[in-house]
Amino acid sequence: MALITCPECNHNVSDKALACPCCGYPVAPVQHKQIRRQLNKKHPKLPNGYGSIKRLSGRRSNPYAAYPPTTDYKDNGSPVTLPAIAYCKTWHLAYAALVEWHRVNDTSVLSPSLPIANYKSNLTFSQVYDLFFEDKYKILPGKKQLSEASKHSTKAAYKNSTALHDRLFCSLVTKDLQSVVDGCTLKHSSLELIVSLFNQMYAYAIQNDICDKNYAQYVKINIPDDDEQGVPFTEADIKLLWNHTDNPDVCMILIMIYSGFRVAAYKTIQINKKERYLMGGVKTTAGKNRIVPIHPGILPYIDILSFFPNNADKFRTEHFYPALESLGIAFASTGEKHTPHDCRHTFSWLCDTYGVDDISKHLLMGHALPGDVESKKYAHRTLEQLRTEVEKIKLPICC
Repeated sequence: MALITCPECNHNVSDKALACPCCGYPVAPVQHKQIRRQLNKKHPKLPNGYGSIKRLSGRRSNPYAAYPPTTDYKDNGSPVTLPAIAYCKTWHLAYAALVEWHRVNDTSVLSPSLPIANYKSNLTFSQVYDLFFEDKYKILPGKKQLSEASKHSTKAAYKNSTALHDRLFCSLVTKDLQSVVDGCTLKHSSLELIVSLFNQMYAYAIQNDICDKNYAQYVKINIPDDDEQGVPFTEADIKLLWNHTDNPDVCMILIMIYSGFRVAAYKTIQINKKERYLMGGVKTTAGKNRIVPIHPGILPYIDILSFFPNNADKFRTEHFYPALESLGIAFASTGEKHTPHDCRHTFSWLCDTYGVDDISKHLLMGHALPGDVESKKYAHRTLEQLRTEVEKIKLPICC
């Protein structure tokens, strides 16, 4: 057996298949009448008065049109065709659009002649993905439009789940999902995207009665997080930065060094000047909405955060790298180019150097607390206790 590409939807299909399991397009030579009849019955019959789904002629990116039920007739008795509800890539997406139309318009309940339960239980992972993707990224008035980067991440996670594509979605359990994650040789960040996709697909499936349990919630990533690697700035580098606080970009780098947030957190960070702390964070449960007291050294420059670019990549290319290059410290002694994440590593190094206690350091950096039960149960720190720990970090003599 070999895999071939469906000319209709570009999914991988067995060369032994009569039709693509995703879109129903015939991919094998059809010669026998019995095979023709099998192909013609690839979709369930819709109940009378429910509407219709038609495959339009020609080469179209969305060849399936969903039409609402006919209610008006001409004088000669022929029905008046209403405009299509939606034009979709596959029959299943068109059917989903028709179901949604009936839900919104509060029309009659589906006829028992349509085996909805069987239809949903026979959906493959790929078919559920198509429905989920269409729902997540469809453009609606008042709905936040997601970025192309988000689409790319979702598609990449799906591509890295090839082993599940032709499996029935309702037949999958945790070990099936876990085997995909464990068998993927990519970095931790790619595995995070896969697990996130699984959870989002199950949320969609449960909401639409495709399944009733989220097996993705038990999936774990069993390799260390490798995106925490980096090289701290040296004491000489920090002193040089403090000598050039007339440059707003340098001030921003110092704020990052003395607060320890990830670069993506600064575009939404909240500043409380009255109580002198920052609140924000991204990525982990422990890291989100954490409070970090503002170090006295960076307090005069804290307003610069209001001008932080919404795009982290723009900050890197237009502010961070040029500022370091102008000072001649763009590269670490190891030969690696400094990244914004190195500011977070520098904060961690400063905490260790100046004796910030371990629990406070974990809370300040948004790390999960140690596995010790006692540490987790009694790890409470007030704002003033955290401030005391942060202010242990001394500025270079030049400041």
